[in-house]
Amino acid sequence: MDTIKNTANYVSDKVQGATASASKEANKSVAKDSNAPVSSRLSAGVDALGDKKDEKKHDISAEGNKQAATH
Repeated sequence: MDTIKNTANYVSDKVQGATASASKEANKSVAKDSNAPVSSRLSAGVDALGDKKDEKKHDISAEGNKQAATH
């Protein structure tokens, strides 16, 4: 039963990591857009850093769940 739970958690973490990665890239694009207002660019830059942290957190969690499911 734990293997099924770990597998489900792995899939969930991979999806959440991919979502954070996509959000990070979108925020990076806004931060680099010279036509966007400075406040929007700064906010997007901060959000991109948060998304990067979330992406790493989910990737680490996914790897842990993957290892737990295979052992």
